[in-house]
Order: sequence, then C-alpha cells, then structure tokens
Amino acid sequence: MNTYARNEEVIIYITNHYCRNFMVRVLITGTTGFIGGHLRDLLLEKGYEVYSLERYVAGRIGKVDPYIKDVYFADLRDIFAITKAINDIKPDIVIHLAAMTAVAYSYAHPQETIETNFLGTVNLAEVCTKCSSIKQFIFASSAEVYGISPEKIKKETDNNLIPNTPYAVSKYAAETYLNYLYKAYNFPITIFRPFNSYGRLNDTWFVVEKTIIQMLKQDICKLGDPNPIRDFVYLKDQLDAYTFAIENEKTIGETFNIATGRGVSIKELADLIAKKTNFSGKIEWDTMPARPLDILHLIGSNEKILNTLKIPEFTSLEKGLDLTIKFWREKLDD
Repeated sequence: MNTYARNEEVIIYITNHYCRNFMVRVLITGTTGFIGGHLRDLLLEKGYEVYSLERYVAGRIGKVDPYIKDVYFADLRDIFAITKAINDIKPDIVIHLAAMTAVAYSYAHPQETIETNFLGTVNLAEVCTKCSSIKQFIFASSAEVYGISPEKIKKETDNNLIPNTPYAVSKYAAETYLNYLYKAYNFPITIFRPFNSYGRLNDTWFVVEKTIIQMLKQDICKLGDPNPIRDFVYLKDQLDAYTFAIENEKTIGETFNIATGRGVSIKELADLIAKKTNFSGKIEWDTMPARPLDILHLIGSNEKILNTLKIPEFTSLEKGLDLTIKFWREKLDD
C-alpha cells in the first residue's frame, strides 16, 4: 500500500470512529446487563458520547470499548460515589437500567432488592436533580408493577396497580418517587415498563432461552407452571423504545409500556419452540415452586408507545423465536 492509500485509510478510520458528533453525553447504568450492553453499543454507533456506570463485581467487568469515554464503578446505594460520577460526567441524558432484576431472588432478599431498586434510584435521581446538564432521565421500570390488577390488557392509565413481589414493589416505589420529582421540580423523567424480554445471547435463566437450550440439548425439558400468559418482547424492540425516546420531548413526564399486545401462555410458548426446534422429547411441568400471588395475565397495550414514539411495529413472536433459536443453535455447535 502506498503512502497516499495509507493516509486515506487513516482519514476514513478517523472519520468513522473518532470524529463522530460527540455532542450529547449519555450515562447508562447497568451496562453489564442484557439491554444495557446492547444499548451502549447502539448509541455509540449513533454518535453519542457514552459513559457507563457499573457496580464492581470481581471477575465481571463490562465489555471494553475504546469509544466509551469512561467506565465508572459505583454501587447505587453509595450516594457519595454516585455524586462523584455525576459531577465528573455532567451527562445530558441518564438511562437508568441497573437493578436487581430476578423476581424469584427478591422473595428471599427483599431488603437488598428494595435498597438497590428503590433507594438506589432515589439516590441517582436526587443527585441528577442538582446537575444542571440533565435534560432527560430515562428509567427502566417493569411490567411487574401491574401485579395482580384485574385488567387483562395493561394500560399506562390503569390506576389499580397491585404489585405482588418485592421486586414489583421496588419498581413501583421508584416510579412513584420519580413522578413526584417531575411534578414538584419538573425533573425530566421518562418511564418504561418493559414486558417479558427475550433474545439474550448469554443468560439462559429466563423462560424463552431456558426452553430453547433444553430442547436443543436434551430429551427432557423441565419448566414451571404452564398456565400464566405473558407478552414476549424481542430485544430489537426493547432497544427501539429507548433510542426513539432519547431527546424526544413528547416522552417527558410520560410512562410507556414496551409490549406487543399479544398474550401467549407458557404452554403455548413451549409448544411453539418445540415445533421450531424439532423437539420430540418430553416436557415436564411444575418442576419448580409456584410463586406466591403469581400473575395469570400480563399483557400490555402498545398503543401509546406506537403513537407517541413512532417506532416500527413490534417483531412477531414467531420471527423473534426464529432469530433466538438460530443464535443458540449456532452457539451450541461452536
């Protein structure tokens, strides 16, 4: 390669990677999680200046990317560490995804769940209220806040929310506090309530990935209660919600479901995955304890998010499962 060609290559590289429009500073908490890691990469591609806030765990550090300005380590319960991070970064947008997310874990560890999800959110939000650069605070709540409310199709306007687990209570409490900050001080919040997500590339704890792995690897698939009906949302649609909300004034002070509007029972889901994986083995049901006060119907209306954010139609369950099965089949074959 001659000198001119090499210089041209360097110019192209710099244009694509270094001279991006780093105008908006985005701090994402929870980038070691399912959505956080993907969202971080997506925002970097879009030219945002991205910062990552993680809780330090020995042996687990998020993906290192040369275009992430800084990775800060702080426990959400440590307001001094949170204050230092916010004062150093001075973000324009905070996307708060970090949480204790395992519902089953929250039954045995309610104090840790409440302290992390509720008090941790209070700490982060309160520090952000004192940071003049903040233009938007996006919070990942959960569809679990609807709890055992009687409505089969959950809408953001529902007033009869009955959270039924320590995890759901922690998220509902955090929502309530953020809405207080918005009404009292015009703190620019946006709240999302994601329904059951899938499309994970590593974690096989959740029902879609757990079922796929078992059906691809063995003759017996062990699952829990076949009756609950859930609304399954593919990874891409979760990411679309966050990226379409950023810098969107119509989302300030609003709460949105991230949902498809389609309910599928766990049995129907398992049957569909069995068909797509050519599973001819046996499904054993009720192999794990039932949750107290489990929700029978958890289906979300997506009318508000589609109308307000103008995001594309949600991925069908059939297509999303095809993509997830393809990924795991190839991963297991490696």
